[in-house]
Amino acid sequence: MVAAKRLTRQRPTIRIRSLFDQPKTPDGRSGRTQMFAVIATGGKQYRVQEGTVLRIEKLPEAQGASVEFGQVLLVGQGTDIKLGKPFVEGGKVTATIQSHGKGDKVRIVKFRRRKHYKREKTHRQPYTEIKVTGIVG
Repeated sequence: MVAAKRLTRQRPTIRIRSLFDQPKTPDGRSGRTQMFAVIATGGKQYRVQEGTVLRIEKLPEAQGASVEFGQVLLVGQGTDIKLGKPFVEGGKVTATIQSHGKGDKVRIVKFRRRKHYKREKTHRQPYTEIKVTGIVG
């Protein structure tokens, strides 16, 4: 009788990139020196750099207007990082509104079997697309 060999699968090592990980150049210095910030708007947090284009919860301002975000949680450049408690003193991020729009349609279905109950709705979340123009920290 031959004993069965137990096969075990090795799990790959997963390394999660941190917000603070910096790519290194051949001379050992940090490669990324562009300033970045973490802002809070619309109940969410976003990591932004100058030139970043992102979609956030809808803002009331018109297209082309300039917007200022004062809830800056973190500002960093290279390995120099300022962390707020809860916000960075004097920190602000300026951006211009590029467009307004609606996201993809989401179907909402409520259903109870054998109860003659079924409700169907749809939803499209409005958003504002902004482009970050400056970071002060």
